[in-house]
Amino acid sequence: MARVLVVEDDQFVRSALIRQLTGAAHAVRSVGTALEALREVAHFAFDVVVLDLGLPDLDGSEALKMLRGITDVPVIVATARDDEGEVVRLLNAGADDYLTKPFSAEHLSARIAAVLRRARGTAGDGPGVEVIRVGGLVIDPLRRQAELDGARLDLTRREFDLLAFLAGRPGVVVPRKELLSEVWQLAYGDDQTIDVHLSWLRRKLGETAASPRYLHTLRGVGVKLEPPPSPLPPPPSQPGTEPPPSEPSP
Repeated sequence: MARVLVVEDDQFVRSALIRQLTGAAHAVRSVGTALEALREVAHFAFDVVVLDLGLPDLDGSEALKMLRGITDVPVIVATARDDEGEVVRLLNAGADDYLTKPFSAEHLSARIAAVLRRARGTAGDGPGVEVIRVGGLVIDPLRRQAELDGARLDLTRREFDLLAFLAGRPGVVVPRKELLSEVWQLAYGDDQTIDVHLSWLRRKLGETAASPRYLHTLRGVGVKLEPPPSPLPPPPSQPGTEPPPSEPSP
C-alpha cells in the first residue's frame, strides 16, 4: 500500500483514478490545482504523486519545479504531451516517470510499483555501502552525492541512480534492457528514456556523445562507464640529444 496524491482537475478522470488506486489498496488523496497540491505535500507525507500537466492555475511543469523545491517525493507525470522536447523538459525538471494519456489502470499501477521499489531501495542503502571511485568520479551511494574532479555534481534522482549503477560496473557494457530493469525497475520501455538521461548526465560530466570521457554508448549493444585514459608521460630524452649549454655572456 502506498500513500498517493492525485493532482488532476478533470473530475471524471480524478474519480476514476481514485477508484482504481483505492481498489489496488493504496491510500489516496486528490486535489484539482497546483497550489492545492503544494499545500497537501507540505502538510502530509506521500509516497508518490501523480501529477497532471493541464492544471487551471499553473502549468504542470511549473508545479513540478515548485514541488521539487519542497520535497523529494517521487512524481509520475500524466500528460497528453508526447513530443521529445517536452519529455526532456519534464525529466530535467525532476519527474521520476511519465505516462502519456490515455493509459490503463494496470499501466499506472505498474509504474507506481516501479517508482516505489526504486525509492525503497534507495532508503535501504546501509552503512556497508562503499564509496565508488572511477577516475575523477567519486560517488557516495549512502549520502547520494557525486563529485567530479573535486567538484560536486548537481544530479537529479534518476541521473544519480544511472551514474551509480554504471560506475559500479566500470568498463562493463550494460545492455539497455538491463538499465531499464535495474535503474528504472521496468520490464520494458522506450530507449528514449535512457537517451534523455544519458544526454543530461553527459552534459553535467562535461562531455558529449561525440566526445565522450566517461560514458560510452555502443550502438545496438549498451552503455559503459570507464575512466578517461591517463595522459602519456613525455618520452625520456636520449643520450646525446641534450641541447648544448648556452655561451656565457661576456
